Amino acid sequence: MTSPLSPARYAGRDVCTRFFQPCVFCQARTYRLIATTANGQPAFGVYAHDHLTGIAHANGMLVLTLAGARIARMTRFDNSVLAPFGLPRTVPK
Repeated sequence: MTSPLSPARYAGRDVCTRFFQPCVFCQARTYRLIATTANGQPAFGVYAHDHLTGIAHANGMLVLTLAGARIARMTRFDNSVLAPFGLPRTVPK
């Protein structure tokens, strides 16, 4: 897992799981993904639900690089890349 704005790199399923657990899957957070493609690869707009308003707010974009049927790499981008892909800043519940 990489991000163009961060020098950090997480390699391997176990390492990525330890990274995601406290910051992504904490406090009963829920997300909505909107599928798109980027450079021919599967990609998703990621939206975090606000349980008070019912609106899901943009949280970035994930682009997957596949090796056969497996995910070889995930690259996370910030919200600035959503508009060129036609993805909204918020989505209703």
